[in-house]
Amino acid sequence: MRELKAFDKEHILHPYAPANPTAEMQFVKSATGVYLELEDGRRVIDGMSSWWSVIHGYNVAELNDAATTQLAKMSHVMFGGLTHESAIKLAQRLLAITDKSLEYLFFSDSGSVSVEVALKMAFQFWSSQGNREKTKILAFSKGYHGDTFGAMSVCDPVTGMHSAFEGILHKNIFADAPECAFEASWSEEYIEDFKAKLEAHHKEIAAVIVEPIVQGAGGMRIYSPHFLKRVRELCDAYNVLLILDEVATGFGRTGRLFAYEYAGIAPDILCVGKALTGGYMSLAATLTTKAVMAGVEANGNVLMHGPTFMANPLACAVANASLELLLNSPWQKRVEGIEEILQVELGRCNALEIVKEVRILGAIGVVELHRAVDLAWMTPEFIERGVWVRPFLNLVYIMPPFVIPKEELEQLSKAIFEVIEAYEKR
Repeated sequence: MRELKAFDKEHILHPYAPANPTAEMQFVKSATGVYLELEDGRRVIDGMSSWWSVIHGYNVAELNDAATTQLAKMSHVMFGGLTHESAIKLAQRLLAITDKSLEYLFFSDSGSVSVEVALKMAFQFWSSQGNREKTKILAFSKGYHGDTFGAMSVCDPVTGMHSAFEGILHKNIFADAPECAFEASWSEEYIEDFKAKLEAHHKEIAAVIVEPIVQGAGGMRIYSPHFLKRVRELCDAYNVLLILDEVATGFGRTGRLFAYEYAGIAPDILCVGKALTGGYMSLAATLTTKAVMAGVEANGNVLMHGPTFMANPLACAVANASLELLLNSPWQKRVEGIEEILQVELGRCNALEIVKEVRILGAIGVVELHRAVDLAWMTPEFIERGVWVRPFLNLVYIMPPFVIPKEELEQLSKAIFEVIEAYEKR
């Protein structure tokens, strides 16, 4: 084990971390239910759902069976000129549970790539019809859409993670981040900057992209459904496509199957991923309308994208099993139960002076601090209390699996309070 970890430290690059990191990587031997088993045998409750994807927990019999059954048939086959049952059934399921206006979908490898495909759709929609002016995307400050180049170009350009690439990214337009809390009384002042940017630049804007209701890795911000509703109305008024990035929020995380349902709207293009396979495989999809595809294919054009592992049969089979497991479960009651416990348990953090705000929606709990977290100090403190939490910036947040028992969720919440309390005294 020691030799393996030494090799990892010397040769393997981890996300957003330096080569030869000073902080020790935690070695995971196995995972079952909501627990990760570490190298020394300690079991920790996973509060992160492995970056928000493992909604059913780990080592799930139904998903294991789906994978092994598909593996016996074929693990992969190219999607160019070929198709297969798992992809067709998954497409049927996704189109059935999303808005009825969405009639086409494109499978890809990851959430970032689903955003790339969405951007290509938007640009091709206009260019294929002869409009060469619409070459910009209107995005939001504090937004995050992925780490590939197109996706980076619509992430927050100032406080985001991609300033190293500023000089070579496509230049887009940014509106102020939504400032209206989820239950805030509505005022048109909240939408003024977005409206002004759209009015001034709509002739060059191909699409607007936004994370509905919850801005994820850009700051874990939760905002009013009325804001999203007005975004849809203004996109219609100025003849601009609307892309909704539900990679993080899709499949029940916010308390609705898709976060856009809170606003009673539908997108022109929808991106989904992460929890699509229950965290077993990397898979994503970009869904769109018949009108968008008609525009993309005007004058004999086709959508120009084609990943090697597009619609991978193994991933599609697991995704089918994951969606069946989700939809046949009391997921709404589970998420409501998580939200209720977090309101009480994480709400205790409001009593700490270091805490700026506690935000909770569905199975999302966020504690924003007045100062940046010390990850190297906090990580072992959380593990000592039997939980796995991965803070960033000035945020300590959790997105636990939907199946987490009450006792484990309370232990997770208690650990967050205790660690933040101890951090305040440092």
